[in-house]
Amino acid sequence: MPNTNLHNYLLGQWTPHDGDGFPQYDAVTGELIATCGSEGLDYAAIMDYARRVGGPNLRKMTFRERGQMLKKLALHLHSIRKKYYPLSYRTGATKGDSWIDIDGGIGTLFAYASLRRQFPDKPFHIDGEAVGLSKEGTFIGHHIMVPKHGVAVHINAFNFPIWGMLEKLSVNLLAGVPAVVKPSEITSFLTEAMVRDIIDSGILPEGAVQLVCGKGHGILDTLGEQDTVTFTGSASTGRKLKALPNIIENTVTFNMEADSLNAAILGEDAVPGSPTFDLFIKEVRREMTVKCGQKCTAIRRIIVPENLVEDVQLALSQQLQKTTIGNPTVEGVRMGALVSKKQLETLRQRIQELAGETNIVYGQTDSFEVMGADQDKGAFCSPILLLNDDPFNKQGAHNIEAFGPVSTLMPYKGLEEAIELANMGKGSLVSTVATADERIATDYVMGAAAYHGRILILNEESAKESTGHGSPMPLLVHGGPGRAGGGEEMGGVRGVKHYLQRTAIQGHPTMITAVTGQYQKGAAYKEKAIHPFQQHFEDLEVGETLITAKHTVTEADIVNFANVSGDHFYAHVDETSLEGTIFERRVAHGYYLLSKAAGLFVDGRKGPVLLNYGIEDFRFTKPVYPGATIGVRFSCKEKIRQEKRDEEDIRKGIVKWMVDVYDETGETVAIGTILTMVKMRDQR
Repeated sequence: MPNTNLHNYLLGQWTPHDGDGFPQYDAVTGELIATCGSEGLDYAAIMDYARRVGGPNLRKMTFRERGQMLKKLALHLHSIRKKYYPLSYRTGATKGDSWIDIDGGIGTLFAYASLRRQFPDKPFHIDGEAVGLSKEGTFIGHHIMVPKHGVAVHINAFNFPIWGMLEKLSVNLLAGVPAVVKPSEITSFLTEAMVRDIIDSGILPEGAVQLVCGKGHGILDTLGEQDTVTFTGSASTGRKLKALPNIIENTVTFNMEADSLNAAILGEDAVPGSPTFDLFIKEVRREMTVKCGQKCTAIRRIIVPENLVEDVQLALSQQLQKTTIGNPTVEGVRMGALVSKKQLETLRQRIQELAGETNIVYGQTDSFEVMGADQDKGAFCSPILLLNDDPFNKQGAHNIEAFGPVSTLMPYKGLEEAIELANMGKGSLVSTVATADERIATDYVMGAAAYHGRILILNEESAKESTGHGSPMPLLVHGGPGRAGGGEEMGGVRGVKHYLQRTAIQGHPTMITAVTGQYQKGAAYKEKAIHPFQQHFEDLEVGETLITAKHTVTEADIVNFANVSGDHFYAHVDETSLEGTIFERRVAHGYYLLSKAAGLFVDGRKGPVLLNYGIEDFRFTKPVYPGATIGVRFSCKEKIRQEKRDEEDIRKGIVKWMVDVYDETGETVAIGTILTMVKMRDQR
């Protein structure tokens, strides 16, 4: 059980709130759970602590180290995750709903931990490739991305007290930016319970996370140009916060994920009796009832061919009748309660507004059976299905969101109308098109993508493994344009970059090499007496270069390689076929140049090099004809330390090598990057 007086975690310590606080009630029984508050908090000091303590502690870690930190935290929370379920039930969530929130949130931590491998083993990220800015190559440009020196303020919604926090923390912590978490005051008792375990674990460095359990009035007043706000909630509240003078004046980054009127479209090919039709009905029913319809991704508009409206209404109503409502702890209950009585009151008002121009064809707002609970004490609601027979003129369903188990059925004539109706939501987080027809899927995506952050194509081929309409995935963008807020959360590497500042750096290749730790063509060479393949990972230096012996290419080399490789492309073997081509005469294979280059730079003796790890890129920039003499400049481009898979594994790293093949004129004829796995000397 949480404390009766919820504590805020600020400035490195837990502090009870002042005053009476905001009361939090059990959504099922109506009992008082706790009170929370944030009156009198010194937000300037809170933000300063995050920037002064949390930021430096995170920035001194590499992406790999921050990713390992997330993995360790995910493993810890996963081991104790069952303790959060009883608290989650008190928000009205069923076991399945709680799994989405709790296990789903922890799963996002795992997903972002794994992304560490897509970043360098450095505190900053190197973005893209270097750009030549001068004729002689002595002046180049590159981009790096460094963690912002601010704080991420996460303002979260009441419906996902755990997932809402962890999906955002995963991103900013991997990026190296501290956070202040402000969960909804309605359900912050569950967030507080997990944050206590996070802090007690000692896994995160000091200052990395702070928690405000109350309403948080004034939390954005002291933010500056290096700070970031992520907001999840109603569009009206989000717009007010985004327009605060301080946010505008300091150009504070503001990422907004708001309520949206998401749609599901039944393709004209998905007739009753088809697998796609059945999947559509199942998906709509699930999205209406999971979390009691309190999901920003829930299906609010059901758009179907006009000749199938009656079939969909009947099939969906039959499915909704199977939805047992009641206490989430009671066996057999499939839908719990709304999060609070106040939310229930607001929902009833929205249903009444919708019913002013459309008919309720399934469900009731006040008379239905509740299992294992008192309907009057809990915030229970029946699934409600409305029918809008003229959706182009009766536009309430395109403007009013009833945040609960409520959806509106509407007809369309032709796919163009379906697309137009979907887009009338003025921007949504997600829409689904249920079809097995590739043309319908393609036309819908092309017509609706500009208005949606995500589109699910639902049919039998992917249904077994599909995560469904309402599940934002860690490695995909979660957000949407227009009404949905115009923001982007998660998105894998894309999300991490929201917390990084992209900066262009310019200078001589030697200087850019020194700053980035990545060798640039044209930088000064570092030559050693010992061959690079005879050096351990620790001993190799970025920029270390081997200038190889040279080889004169002969016609016999080309013929022999053609016979060995089986590559008898005409330009290599038939000089009579070259008329009208760019080649003057028989030309050497590109892969021959790569193979011969390896023969020149490889040291065949046994040493620390364990294996060839692959080729990252290779380009052939100039034809090589018999008689040309080639050599190789073989330079250590970048070093990446690898993690041990287990205790028996050896310590090692990946070394990227720039292979610059040049001819007798000194001009590059082929260039690329190869990778080797190299053993470390220190095996402790």
